[in-house]
Amino acid sequence: MVNTQAWKNLKEELRLKNVTLIAVSKTQSAADIQTLYDLGQKDFGENYVQELTEKQHQLPAGVRWHFIGHLQSNKVKAIAPFIHLIHTVDSFRLLREINKQAASNNRTIDVLLQLRIAAEETKFGLDEKEMEHLLDEYQKQVKNLTNIRICGLMGMATNTNDEQQIHNEFSRLHDFYKKLANTVFINKPEFSICSIGMSADYKIAVAEGGNMVRIGSLLFGARL
Repeated sequence: MVNTQAWKNLKEELRLKNVTLIAVSKTQSAADIQTLYDLGQKDFGENYVQELTEKQHQLPAGVRWHFIGHLQSNKVKAIAPFIHLIHTVDSFRLLREINKQAASNNRTIDVLLQLRIAAEETKFGLDEKEMEHLLDEYQKQVKNLTNIRICGLMGMATNTNDEQQIHNEFSRLHDFYKKLANTVFINKPEFSICSIGMSADYKIAVAEGGNMVRIGSLLFGARL
């Protein structure tokens, strides 16, 4: 069930801070997504390729679909024709495959690199050194990667009640984002997205410089 008042309040709160709201719609019905779309929500995040492709066929072409789950290289082909932004690039192999499938569809796909900032080993993403290595490879082969645009970073904080820890993790990601913006991507205005924060910690994320948040349970209620 969509909480339309919560969406209106959140949308206005984030608009005033120039933060983009991604409505996380995994496991939600096409009808509930349509309800938010009709109110003016255009950006929706999905975690699973099969669920995403099924919904994409059922919903308006104006939906901007964000892939926010762990993405396997062999699944890129299914979403390449329509995906708006892939948040979770965590290997050079995946980057190359997205470029390949984007080229096959005569389009450019925007992506975010996923930085692992959480203490949990189960979280995906690259640490700073791994990401610097990926970017070294990217710069060496950039002339062959013309169908992707690296537009920023994404990260997830540790699932903890320790707010200071969450502040520190988001701050670390934002510092690394600024470092890359001033070095590797200094003349790339598209490198402008810092995607951090979910329902439980989005206020901390915004305070630490996040400009894109991924909100599910505040809009749709807790998943069953």
